Amino acid sequence: MNRFTYNADDETATAALGAALAELLPDGTTVALCGTLGAGKTRLVQAIAQAAGIDRRRVVSPTFVLIQEYRGRRTIYHIDAYRLRDEDEFLQLGPEEYFDQRDGLVLVEWADRVENCLPAERIEIRIEVTGHESRRFQIAAIGERHVQAIKRLQAWAGNE
Repeated sequence: MNRFTYNADDETATAALGAALAELLPDGTTVALCGTLGAGKTRLVQAIAQAAGIDRRRVVSPTFVLIQEYRGRRTIYHIDAYRLRDEDEFLQLGPEEYFDQRDGLVLVEWADRVENCLPAERIEIRIEVTGHESRRFQIAAIGERHVQAIKRLQAWAGNE
């Protein structure tokens, strides 16, 4: 199985998912985050960063900077495609330099806006608001490289 659904009842459950992703995804993974404004993309990035030894208060949406690097036990490369006009503008940022990194995770918010520019092998997380604090996370391995990571996440979540 290369996909599963994780339902988070509150921010504590979202933080737990972030911690699991930080622990179980291999270095060099690109994570495409998709969801509406306010769905929780940045909150999930904060949870992943916190689990990687980075003060979550330092992690803000890089909407105006576009790319942020955070160093902890793992490096987080945080990219936000929200304000980009098109895929050409995204490519001008040199994202392949980040996608080729092997020392951390690359997290792309609003990834659906630049989907054709993303690595063929990636994790995709679609976030849906289901309540005030509750969220549904549709997590999928795009390509074969991350199928094992999805299996580890399913086992962690008890969705085997």
